[in-house]
Amino acid sequence: MLTNVDSAAFAVFLALFVLVTGMGFVASRWRKPETLAHLDEWGLGGRKFGTWITWFLVGGDFYTAYTVIAVPALVYAVGAYGFFALPYTIIVYPFVFAVMPVLWKVAKERGYVTAGDVVRGAYGSRGLELAVAATGVLATMPYIALQLIGMEVAIKALGLHGEIPLVVAFLVLALYTYSSGLRAPALIAFVKDIMIYIVVIAAIAIVPSKLGGYGAIFTAADAAFAAKGSGGILLSPAQIVPYASLALGSALAAFMYPHTLTGIFASSGGNTIRKNAMLLPAYTLLLGLLALLGYMGHAAGLKLASNNDVVPELFKLLFPSWFAGFAFAAIAIGALVPAAVMSIGAANLFTRNFWKVWVDPKVTPAGEAKVAKITSMLVKVGALLAILLMPTQFALDLQLLGGLWILQTLPALVFGLYLNWFSSPALLAGWAVGLAGGSWLAWSDGLKPLHSIDFGAGKVAIYTGLLALALNIVVAVVVNLALKRMPQQRLSSEAAE
Repeated sequence: MLTNVDSAAFAVFLALFVLVTGMGFVASRWRKPETLAHLDEWGLGGRKFGTWITWFLVGGDFYTAYTVIAVPALVYAVGAYGFFALPYTIIVYPFVFAVMPVLWKVAKERGYVTAGDVVRGAYGSRGLELAVAATGVLATMPYIALQLIGMEVAIKALGLHGEIPLVVAFLVLALYTYSSGLRAPALIAFVKDIMIYIVVIAAIAIVPSKLGGYGAIFTAADAAFAAKGSGGILLSPAQIVPYASLALGSALAAFMYPHTLTGIFASSGGNTIRKNAMLLPAYTLLLGLLALLGYMGHAAGLKLASNNDVVPELFKLLFPSWFAGFAFAAIAIGALVPAAVMSIGAANLFTRNFWKVWVDPKVTPAGEAKVAKITSMLVKVGALLAILLMPTQFALDLQLLGGLWILQTLPALVFGLYLNWFSSPALLAGWAVGLAGGSWLAWSDGLKPLHSIDFGAGKVAIYTGLLALALNIVVAVVVNLALKRMPQQRLSSEAAE
């Protein structure tokens, strides 16, 4: 289990992890409600989080541990193409500014906790409610598993190998989430985000000076891509459309996930959400700086067993041990916040839109909270088992499908806020065709996120999730028109008789 553990790095890591664990349990008494035995309190923090708490919470569960690891790894592997995460995290915020306050108002006024609740209220359809809820839970599971991968990379960089450290970390996470609900990740998010900012600012200030400046970094990265024969520090003409489609599709999917919607529903009001839509792009700046670490890996001449190791290896090489331990703690703690919120979001969906509807319609608010607590633990155990028993690539592939799947809930969730035109059978048909068709395209492409379409003048690759969403909407429109015409046709035939 122990392989050349750096005692200074490990001591800093352990101290910070213990601090955050203590905060997780103390959070149950932070802004203490009369009772946590209610989904509004346990799962949404009483819907009272103001601008700053919401900023840290949403930023904490949107910019995750795996983001810190995966974005630099992608840039290290393919170059400029990996920067699609930057426009995506800009495009998303006008959408949040316009749509999410409307969604929050509906949820607050009617006591809704999940996207499934909103859909049932808009259309009165248990089938559509179940489809949206099941999709949310299904798409969330691999997302939690990816947080485990991020934490696993950080723990491995300390010299700790084997399954025990990861199991212990997520047992601790499960216990304080059970105890404190959404208040735990909200409180921990303050520490996590400040630590990440310190790590990134230190990296962009110090690493370039040790590698000859940014000019030398870009030159080294460009030379590495040229030697490899793929990638580059600039997009090729053929990459522009797929890059843009990935950015747009990812932006539309981002706030359909249960964990991001949980952050929205926990806000204190529409103005809080609008302020956050203006403030959250600060995290995009952070993300851009993080992505540059991928280029720095080439300039540092790193030889990696996995692209995911680029950030940990860079810190081990260029920083003193104690600061490397601080950075690894920031990454590991960065897994705890989103994993906790994701498990709470999935638990809320299961409790409200499956258990209460199909198993125990007369369940009390306290009973709901108990079911949600148990479900949140089972969700984390499921994600942990997926990482321990299945290949890492399987979790990555599932997450690619997860983005495609969750995007198919957008019409049902968003259209009903503004239009009364669509019927639930039409939206359910669109969801089913989009989900099945998109999954089939992704499978036929070897679980790659892009699908090539031949327009005659040449092939263009487009994000599969966006193609599935377009198919979803077209089917919903066609089915809705057909359903609206049926009564008219029946009346016409009766009049003729």
